[in-house]
Amino acid sequence: MQQEAQAEERREQQEERRAQQNREHELRLFSLFTGVLAAAREKADGISISTSKQGVIPAPSTAVPEPESLSVHPSSPPPVQGSSPDPSALPFTPSMLRGDQVPQYSCYLSRRGNSIRQHQGILQEGYTQYHANKYDENSNPDGIINMGTSENKLCFDLLQERLTQPDMLLMEPSLLQYPDWKGHCFLREEVAKFLSEHCRSPVPLKAENMVVMNGCGSIFCAVAAVLCDPDDAILIPSPFYGVITEDVDLYSGVKLYCVPLDSEVSESDARPFHLSAEKLEHALERAKKEGVNVRAVILVNPHNPLGEIYTAEEMTSFLNFAKRHELHAIVDEVYMLSVFGEDFSFHSVLSLERIPDAQRTHVLWGLSKDFAMAGVRVGTVYSENRDLVQALDKLGNFHGVAGPLQRQVAQLLKDKEWLNEVFLPENRRRLKKAHQYVAAQLTKLGIPYLHRGAGFFIWADFSKYLKEQTFVEELCLWRCFVKHRVLLSCSQAFSCSSPGWFRIVFTDQQRHLQLGQKNFPIEKPG
Repeated sequence: MQQEAQAEERREQQEERRAQQNREHELRLFSLFTGVLAAAREKADGISISTSKQGVIPAPSTAVPEPESLSVHPSSPPPVQGSSPDPSALPFTPSMLRGDQVPQYSCYLSRRGNSIRQHQGILQEGYTQYHANKYDENSNPDGIINMGTSENKLCFDLLQERLTQPDMLLMEPSLLQYPDWKGHCFLREEVAKFLSEHCRSPVPLKAENMVVMNGCGSIFCAVAAVLCDPDDAILIPSPFYGVITEDVDLYSGVKLYCVPLDSEVSESDARPFHLSAEKLEHALERAKKEGVNVRAVILVNPHNPLGEIYTAEEMTSFLNFAKRHELHAIVDEVYMLSVFGEDFSFHSVLSLERIPDAQRTHVLWGLSKDFAMAGVRVGTVYSENRDLVQALDKLGNFHGVAGPLQRQVAQLLKDKEWLNEVFLPENRRRLKKAHQYVAAQLTKLGIPYLHRGAGFFIWADFSKYLKEQTFVEELCLWRCFVKHRVLLSCSQAFSCSSPGWFRIVFTDQQRHLQLGQKNFPIEKPG
């Protein structure tokens, strides 16, 4: 008994030390963050957009179309206002970052291969720079701190303890053999049960309507391939998670057609970046006038990067829009269990008593976000359309999940006691605490942001740090952050029509992280 008491005391002391280290890490993290802002403020008047100093290649001297007539694809910039060819009015293009490092045409590759090799969006470019100079306390203390990639790093201790339990180590012959390409039946059954519970489905979801692949990026890629032909388009409200562009285009040649959401509040829009069925209607009408063949609409709820949570009534109106025009609705609910705000509630489309067009509604979910397991590539799609499921089955061997991993995921989803009493509530508590800390610091700094209660990020307005309200100036500020070893994601990476917005990921509490010695104070509003 005495030994057990001593062991318990040691565990409590370890937990207290870990909590203290986390608090110190948060303080160091935001100290560096505010230091970058100070440096940006001090140097704002001196920022040059000269190609010789900044490596910025002038944009082509062609007119920029209005945002409502711009279809986004990997080689095109995000929607911007106006039609001036002035380079300072143009958003990011990959060559602005790489300069003369753009890969030359390779005689060994096809035109498609060269296009894929040469493509690089700003999210990928930032991630590449981070991995080339990643912070490490011992080997690279001057490396880049990643506050730009949406990963939940708050719950490793919980996951490590659970994933090393004996039931996670089971191995049997079938796990090392070719599986059902839709995913092992035992996994699809557990996913169906899990989503039935947490999506509050009025009837149990069926495993036969479930497809499992190695991540939601693969799901987007495969769904686009079987629903669209090359050069068809999918409507998507912007800003949106920019990598979806590559997901649907690189293999399948499918384009995204933006539905721009305004950052300004107006008489018709009580909320910034507000989406409505009317805006979807207007965008579809414009696309038809331009001869664009729209086959589907992507709806992300909770939203990335806005953190917006759409109500059941709003989602129903979007689905009714899709039904009226016989469009497929691809609904991404990958953050559905990462809602931590007490004043916010999430309603899955699978909770609706009646989905307006069930044959054209396809719901995505995965483990990367809600389970803080971005490195465990498991994504799912649920659809009552048997033709779609059968077509995805044919592509499953390109996007399969390893058998042993499928068994581990099934065991995890089966453990309701651990999920509902330990992991999910503790994860939400940690998300809320981390969000409150960063939000409070932004408030002290006088930086506006969207007050939302979902996801791993805050959508914040840094436009006051721009010398001019242009995407080139936004890129200069982005460069300033990277120069000071902090990676954020700027608005043009999300095809936003308003420069100056940045996505700040707050779910980083690496205990042994030390963020350098430079500390630039920033003047707080008086």
